[in-house]
Amino acid sequence: MQSGTAKTKEWVLDYEPEQPRAVEPLMGWTSSGDMKQQLRLHFDTKEEAVAYCERNGIAYEVFESKPPKRQRISYSDNFAATRRGAWTH
Repeated sequence: MQSGTAKTKEWVLDYEPEQPRAVEPLMGWTSSGDMKQQLRLHFDTKEEAVAYCERNGIAYEVFESKPPKRQRISYSDNFAATRRGAWTH
Protein backbone atom coordinates (compact mmCIF):
# COMPACT_ATOMS: atom_id res chain seq x y z
CA MET A 1 0.00 0.00 0.00
CA GLN A 2 1.19 3.49 -0.77
CA SER A 3 0.00 6.53 1.11
CA GLY A 4 0.35 9.78 -0.78
CA THR A 5 0.29 13.34 0.45
CA ALA A 6 -1.78 14.85 -2.39
CA LYS A 7 -4.39 17.41 -1.32
CA THR A 8 -3.29 17.33 2.32
CA LYS A 9 -2.19 20.96 2.52
CA GLU A 10 -5.41 22.68 1.48
CA TRP A 11 -8.12 24.33 3.55
CA VAL A 12 -11.75 23.24 3.32
CA LEU A 13 -14.93 25.17 4.10
CA ASP A 14 -17.81 22.95 5.26
CA TYR A 15 -21.14 24.52 6.15
CA GLU A 16 -22.89 23.66 9.41
CA PRO A 17 -26.23 21.93 8.82
CA GLU A 18 -29.23 24.25 9.07
CA GLN A 19 -31.76 21.39 9.15
CA PRO A 20 -31.45 17.93 10.67
CA ARG A 21 -31.29 14.94 8.38
CA ALA A 22 -34.42 12.81 8.15
CA VAL A 23 -35.06 9.23 7.08
CA GLU A 24 -37.18 9.06 3.95
CA PRO A 25 -40.04 6.65 4.76
CA LEU A 26 -40.41 4.87 1.41
CA MET A 27 -36.81 3.88 0.63
CA GLY A 28 -35.18 4.47 4.03
CA TRP A 29 -32.58 6.89 2.67
CA THR A 30 -31.25 9.69 4.82
CA SER A 31 -31.98 13.07 3.26
CA SER A 32 -32.12 16.76 4.03
CA GLY A 33 -33.62 19.85 2.45
CA ASP A 34 -30.48 21.83 3.31
CA MET A 35 -28.53 22.22 0.07
CA LYS A 36 -25.47 23.75 1.76
CA GLN A 37 -24.61 20.33 3.22
CA GLN A 38 -23.61 19.28 -0.30
CA LEU A 39 -21.26 22.23 -0.73
CA ARG A 40 -17.56 22.01 0.07
CA LEU A 41 -15.10 24.78 -0.89
CA HIS A 42 -11.33 24.28 -1.10
CA PHE A 43 -8.71 27.01 -0.57
CA ASP A 44 -4.92 26.97 -0.90
CA THR A 45 -4.26 28.98 2.26
CA LYS A 46 -5.96 29.67 5.57
CA GLU A 47 -5.93 33.40 4.82
CA GLU A 48 -7.92 32.87 1.60
CA ALA A 49 -10.55 30.81 3.45
CA VAL A 50 -10.89 33.37 6.26
CA ALA A 51 -11.09 36.26 3.77
CA TYR A 52 -13.85 34.47 1.84
CA CYS A 53 -15.87 33.92 5.02
CA GLU A 54 -15.46 37.51 6.18
CA ARG A 55 -16.25 38.92 2.74
CA ASN A 56 -19.50 36.90 2.56
CA GLY A 57 -20.54 37.29 6.19
CA ILE A 58 -20.13 33.60 7.04
CA ALA A 59 -19.42 32.71 10.67
CA TYR A 60 -16.36 30.48 10.77
CA GLU A 61 -14.19 28.44 13.09
CA VAL A 62 -10.65 27.37 12.16
CA PHE A 63 -9.46 23.86 13.00
CA GLU A 64 -5.75 23.22 12.58
CA SER A 65 -4.87 19.62 11.87
CA LYS A 66 -1.96 17.92 13.54
CA PRO A 67 0.71 16.34 11.35
CA PRO A 68 0.31 12.55 11.28
CA LYS A 69 2.75 10.43 13.22
CA ARG A 70 5.14 8.67 10.92
CA GLN A 71 5.15 4.90 11.34
CA ARG A 72 8.09 2.96 10.10
CA ILE A 73 6.96 -0.57 9.34
CA SER A 74 8.87 -2.89 7.11
CA TYR A 75 7.24 -5.25 4.64
CA SER A 76 8.57 -8.28 6.52
CA ASP A 77 6.60 -7.23 9.63
CA ASN A 78 3.46 -8.40 7.82
CA PHE A 79 4.70 -11.99 8.19
CA ALA A 80 6.22 -11.83 11.68
CA ALA A 81 5.28 -14.51 14.20
CA THR A 82 4.57 -11.77 16.76
CA ARG A 83 2.01 -10.06 14.52
CA ARG A 84 -0.93 -8.83 16.62
CA GLY A 85 -3.58 -8.28 13.93
CA ALA A 86 -5.69 -11.00 12.32
CA TRP A 87 -4.83 -12.30 8.89
CA THR A 88 -7.28 -11.23 6.23
CA HIS A 89 -6.43 -13.74 3.54
